[in-house]
Amino acid sequence: MLKYFGTDGVRGEANKVLTPEMAFKLGRMGGYVLTKEKEDGGQARVLVSRDTRISGEMLEYALISGLLSVGIEVLECGVMTTPGLSYLVRAQGADAGVQISASHNPVEDNGIKFFGSDGLKLSDAKEEEIEELIDAKQDMLPRPSAEGLGTVTDFRDGSNKYIQFLENTIPEDLSGIKVVIDGANGAASAFISRLFADLDVDFTTISTHPNGLNINDHCGATHTARLQEEVVKQGAQLGLAFDGDADRCIAVDENGNEVDGDHIMYVIGSYLADYGRLKKDTIVTTVMSNLGFTKALERRGIKNIRTQVGDRYVSEEMRANGYSLGGEQSGHVIISDYHNTGDGMLTGIHLMLVMKKTGKSLTELLADFKEYPQVLVNVPVKDKNSWKNHQAVVDAIESVEKDMAGDGRVLVRPSGTQELLRVMAEGPTQEITKEYVDRIVKVVTAEMGE
Repeated sequence: MLKYFGTDGVRGEANKVLTPEMAFKLGRMGGYVLTKEKEDGGQARVLVSRDTRISGEMLEYALISGLLSVGIEVLECGVMTTPGLSYLVRAQGADAGVQISASHNPVEDNGIKFFGSDGLKLSDAKEEEIEELIDAKQDMLPRPSAEGLGTVTDFRDGSNKYIQFLENTIPEDLSGIKVVIDGANGAASAFISRLFADLDVDFTTISTHPNGLNINDHCGATHTARLQEEVVKQGAQLGLAFDGDADRCIAVDENGNEVDGDHIMYVIGSYLADYGRLKKDTIVTTVMSNLGFTKALERRGIKNIRTQVGDRYVSEEMRANGYSLGGEQSGHVIISDYHNTGDGMLTGIHLMLVMKKTGKSLTELLADFKEYPQVLVNVPVKDKNSWKNHQAVVDAIESVEKDMAGDGRVLVRPSGTQELLRVMAEGPTQEITKEYVDRIVKVVTAEMGE
């Protein structure tokens, strides 16, 4: 069981949980673990970037000090999106990358996330190795001096290389589409105008003026209300919202309706399938994707493979079996023909490309996608991980699934952070679905309740 690393790096309230002291240790121990086996014996190189949080510079300087203390050359990228850093690690042939960001979390939080030389998140084994060094009674890592110390090089020009990469994935300009773009006052804010102007897009922006304190503040992919209003007000065909580190994209259609990751993958996947470019006619998602998504894909002859919750598991499944499209409802969309991680700006411009190529609005492109109503109840229990050992609970779930007769689904899983059992169901109507969930919740409460 990992002590410091969660599903997306080390996160916590900056300067209280995620302190400069911890950032230094993560730089020193993490840098050592990721570069100790450098094959050519030369100086290791690590890229470092951050989002726009006020705590970013504090943690960045501490982290870089840790990297320098074990002799690593640091390329300092400044403010950069997480997918941008992932791309640059590979493009520069670096040994690793470190992003300082808490993604969609509020400003008081921050995080430190490592990437290997392949631009991918670390394995659990690598994270465990870093944690063991952090908790060791004595720091036995190398302490070079003078010639052996690391150096820092300004690499803010890396953003130009990343923007050029994005532009090169689009075969033509995107003129003729009016779009409103929400930068979440985050890492993408400085890049949006450059990218969309170069692609000849008719665009306006909101929440692209970060001040260190306003990242994700009632804006971005997790708060789309203002974007929805602006799309309708401006008569735009589309809205795009990124989160703080721009690895997510949520869209808004011309009527002001939110379009989540499931819908975006359906649009892009259907288009790729029509032109024989969707590998193995399969889209990879997590168990949280709506049943309506799977049903809509089935009608188009496209398969849907589901993984456990977390974009890293989607990515692993895609790499293991050669799939080209996958992601999550939350807007992490991986288009592996171009990038190996979720990239909000890449997703946004490819959604626009489908609209331009087909000449259809988002509403028209989603006409066959009928979302199933979803009901979720969090049940307080004594032991969230023991539910499969309660036969009455298992029987209740099987009974509901039998009554659904394929026109619905049940998902029961323990909370990752609280002593709760999450009971979720999807069905043809809200009323019927609620009845299904209530039946299961009643049994769970009787058998496992506090």
